[in-house]
Amino acid sequence: MSQENFYLVCWIWAGIALITFFVLRFVKAPYGRHVKKGWGPEISNRLGWVLMEAPSFLIILFFFLKYEQSSYASTLSVLWLLHYANRTFVFPLRLKTAGKKMPVAIVLSAVFFNLVNAGLNGFYLSSYETYTNKDFTTWNFLAGLLIFLAGAFVNLKSDHMLISLRKPGEVGYKIPKGFLFEFVSCPNHLGELLQWGGFALMAWNLPAATFFVWTGANLIPRSLDHHEWYKEQFPDYPGDRKAIIPRML
Repeated sequence: MSQENFYLVCWIWAGIALITFFVLRFVKAPYGRHVKKGWGPEISNRLGWVLMEAPSFLIILFFFLKYEQSSYASTLSVLWLLHYANRTFVFPLRLKTAGKKMPVAIVLSAVFFNLVNAGLNGFYLSSYETYTNKDFTTWNFLAGLLIFLAGAFVNLKSDHMLISLRKPGEVGYKIPKGFLFEFVSCPNHLGELLQWGGFALMAWNLPAATFFVWTGANLIPRSLDHHEWYKEQFPDYPGDRKAIIPRML
């Protein structure tokens, strides 16, 4: 594929992300707390998470091992792999969701989403990248790495706090408190948004920017849905919390 056609695919994929954002403002993805019947066959929630996230890890790992990359591109690949190693192999095993299920349709849509995003980023880092070691000293690498690491901390800590809310045998939901939960309902989503914003800043390429757009298109509507759900389920839910961005959204 020519680089021109590759970029065209990225632009089209980013356009689909914007359409998806508006669709998800009216249709709640039926998994987790929003799961409901009528979406076809279902599988274990834990297995579903592994299947959904595995393509992002395996595709970048394939490009990383198969093709020669510059040190800068390899650094980007390793950061991606570290995130998805947790999302694929660690996070699902920590979930206290025994008996919960998710629709196969959601799993398949997420697999497709991850196949395309990881494929575009992996292909770029193995075919079109022109990074040099001097790029490690640029403002966008230093700022992007700081944002990525801060986002990873927020994401991991928030996930840990949410998982820890449930005692062994419990399946219900509680109001999370402490840390950034005092300001937003979904700091775990905020952390992931920061991560991929930082990654796009470091990578400074169209596929990474496209993935950041897709991250926002998925997580912002999801956070708004979570926020409304909390307010409906808990009459005493803090009224000054926002959904994902403190004091704003």
